[in-house]
Amino acid sequence: MPQPLDRLKETPSQTAGPFVHIGLVPSFAGLDGIYPDLGRSMVNERTRGERITITGRVFDGNGAPLRDCVVEIWQADADGLYPSPSETRGAADPNFTGWGRAAADAESGVYRFETIKPGRVPYPDGRMQAPHVSLWIVARGINLGLNTRMYFSDEPDANAADPILGRIEHKARLATLIGRREGAAVTFDIHLQGPDETVFFDI
Repeated sequence: MPQPLDRLKETPSQTAGPFVHIGLVPSFAGLDGIYPDLGRSMVNERTRGERITITGRVFDGNGAPLRDCVVEIWQADADGLYPSPSETRGAADPNFTGWGRAAADAESGVYRFETIKPGRVPYPDGRMQAPHVSLWIVARGINLGLNTRMYFSDEPDANAADPILGRIEHKARLATLIGRREGAAVTFDIHLQGPDETVFFDI
């Protein structure tokens, strides 16, 4: 006699928010007693390398800037070394964290990082990648964080030879991965949807 099957029902999904920026960056909400410097400072006065400031906004499909999102960045130091136990090529700069987290400004939607321009790192096959910063974006309505990269507009030759950029089929979309550099300022806007949608990576 067949037995009844008690099938498990799928657990309902839940988006991150609407207070994702408060939960991931407590100091944003004035909760300075809880991890007050979490992701806030990547450099100090002894950090080696060229200082830059990365700013930008995250836009939704209607072109409106998100004011409740969080952006994280990971990058190599000025010598192309990561401050990670997995780094086997040498010792990274001990005065550089290699990681930062910032909430978008509640009024303007602008995120901001004080960092250094990263050095080049090798691709698994040994080819050198262009200087870049990896970004992770999470906000209300995004079930899984989105991953992308920012390259630098002042590195056209390195960008042209980059093995990751070379794999992108639709060359017109490469511009969505290039941060516009003017002096020490780099602007990188991220578009979640629409004609200017940023290239995101499935990692």
